[in-house]
Amino acid sequence: MIRIVLALITAVLLFQGEATAQTKTPIDRRIRIVKDYNGDFPWAAPDSKESWSVRRRKVREQVLVATGLWPMPEKIPLEPTIHGKIERDGYTIEKVYFASLPGHYVCGNLYRPKASADRKLPDKMPAVLCPHGHWENGRLYEAKDKEIEIQMKQGAEQTREGAQYPLQARCAQLARMGCVVFFYDMVGVADSQQIPHPRPGKNLHLLQDFLSVDAELHSQNFMGLQTFNSTRALDFLLSLPEVDPARVGVTGASGGGTQTFILCAIDDRPAAEFPAVMVSTAMQGGCICENCSYLRVGTGNIELAGLFAPRPLGMSAANDWTKDIERDGLPQLKVLYKMLGAPDNVMAKAYLQFGHNYNQVSRELMYNFFNKHLKLGEKEPVKEQPFVPVPPQELRVFDEKHPLPKDAIDANGVRKWWTNQSERQLKALMPIDKQGLEAFREKIGTALRVMIADELPSAKDITVSDRVSKGTLDRATYNIRWLSRKGEGEAVRCWNVFSRKANAKESVVIWVHPDGTDSLLQAGKWAPAADKILDSGSDILGVEVFRTGAQADEKRPPINKDFAGYTFGYNRPLVAERVHDILTAISHAQARGYKKIDLVGFEKAGPWVMLARALAGNAVGRTAADLSEFNFEQVKSMDDDMMLPGALNYGGMLTLAGLCAPGELYLHNAKGTGSAQFLDGAYETAGKKDQLRRSETKSSAEDVATWLLR
Repeated sequence: MIRIVLALITAVLLFQGEATAQTKTPIDRRIRIVKDYNGDFPWAAPDSKESWSVRRRKVREQVLVATGLWPMPEKIPLEPTIHGKIERDGYTIEKVYFASLPGHYVCGNLYRPKASADRKLPDKMPAVLCPHGHWENGRLYEAKDKEIEIQMKQGAEQTREGAQYPLQARCAQLARMGCVVFFYDMVGVADSQQIPHPRPGKNLHLLQDFLSVDAELHSQNFMGLQTFNSTRALDFLLSLPEVDPARVGVTGASGGGTQTFILCAIDDRPAAEFPAVMVSTAMQGGCICENCSYLRVGTGNIELAGLFAPRPLGMSAANDWTKDIERDGLPQLKVLYKMLGAPDNVMAKAYLQFGHNYNQVSRELMYNFFNKHLKLGEKEPVKEQPFVPVPPQELRVFDEKHPLPKDAIDANGVRKWWTNQSERQLKALMPIDKQGLEAFREKIGTALRVMIADELPSAKDITVSDRVSKGTLDRATYNIRWLSRKGEGEAVRCWNVFSRKANAKESVVIWVHPDGTDSLLQAGKWAPAADKILDSGSDILGVEVFRTGAQADEKRPPINKDFAGYTFGYNRPLVAERVHDILTAISHAQARGYKKIDLVGFEKAGPWVMLARALAGNAVGRTAADLSEFNFEQVKSMDDDMMLPGALNYGGMLTLAGLCAPGELYLHNAKGTGSAQFLDGAYETAGKKDQLRRSETKSSAEDVATWLLR
């Protein structure tokens, strides 16, 4: 009711003022549009090496923060167990397991070339890492008779053995070509059964530890664990004395294709990659092992694969979501590779006669790609040779002599380890000197930039609508406009209220309130705090951030009920959208020529303002924020307005507030908001301890205004 009354007062004021162009509020695109993995993800290459260098670094950091690997957890000695050698023509197969982290075991098969009377092995050999993807039972996959017949009839496979065991066929052929191959399990598949691998909508209850609110707040997700395992699998492969570290490739299909390009996006060690039937501008990957919060906000699989440039990138596609890769995706990647001086290092081929696959036709494309780029020296074209498969049960890693170690842990154990790692690494970032302060800003600041999916924009990135209303109230003139980021279709309502003092328009207070811009008014007049600011010689820029004020009652789309990463992996959380709008307003104020920009957040808007200030650098002078006794431990549901995945992983409210140092900061109503050691340490180390004021009690709006204007 109060909101309706305020809206009516606002309408009256508008008609009292100078009637100008259209007053109808534009529609904010974000109210209606929510992306998911089935969206459209176009990408255009940047226009210079310099801009790509910056963009590449930021997207790589985004992947690391999203997967909970920023900073990378400690890597323990692998101490692999290798046993059960199986002899085959031209290669051997062994069984491998090792702990990627204490008590969590990665399992797989190691294929090695075999010397013979007419074949001498070199001291150093190329290697290929193979994540398997979503085949039933993973590396133990065995096709049924009907599927074998279909594959043979289509021409997808030339031999019954290849049709029955296509995953073994890949490894056997690569080993015969002189590569050491490690074919490892994804989490919850084949022998890696400590934590289940449920599919979308199926058995997700088995993974509740990784689907909880607490896991989201700590950046602990299934995809992050699997990606960490992939880095450890690469560690294992490179630990083998016969492997040439300069000639390592990675290839997998479907979900294994996702692991291929994600690993290669964050790790510089591979020399070539070949993700099969996964890279496209369409569906981005439908499993929880391919999604996590923030991963594809503002990006997609084409760009994620492009992070590997200029190193060789090959892709295959089929009559699935990847079918358009040759005309949509590959051309853009070619522009990138050409700009980086390696136009011949990227290729893709679509086989539209086949469905989703990694069949012999596609495998042979990969063999020839690796033959060229890993310098295998095989006569081309390379054709897959018949092989003698191994019955899947004989490839199993654990047996009576080699049981699963007794220290094996479940999902809860992994999460405890992960939490301990994060706490230890955060503690090491305590700013106690100038170098430590820089490290704190770099690690925590990067994490916050990813969590908000934003940073302070430049003025050229802001658009101002031509819809404007002007008026005068109590000797203060104002105008109302709507702001957006360029091309984003947003509609952020802003009241620019001008000081009563003539020629005083050098400073502005950006005003943020949960009630939106209506909070500037009280009983048809300016609210007392606003009145005080206008009398002081400072203007006000009132900002109605996303889903406040007029938008507050709009129905919100639900968070994906199976896994929050399906929502937050493609869209900013609500609190991040609000911070985004505050940053838009700060940039707009800069563009208007204000020499001094202060920031104030009232009531529950205080935490939004504090987070925006942490990203705004020296663009803001003084900041006052009502913390509303909030801390992220209070968030208990995915659809909480303050749900911000990863917030607790990086210390929570007052730790993030340390990024505001050395700017003038007043945090009030801060009772119960958490430990302030990082906040105090940041200001003390910056030599600006007197710039920080913190109070557990709530200050009145008028007292806050007095502090800002003092």
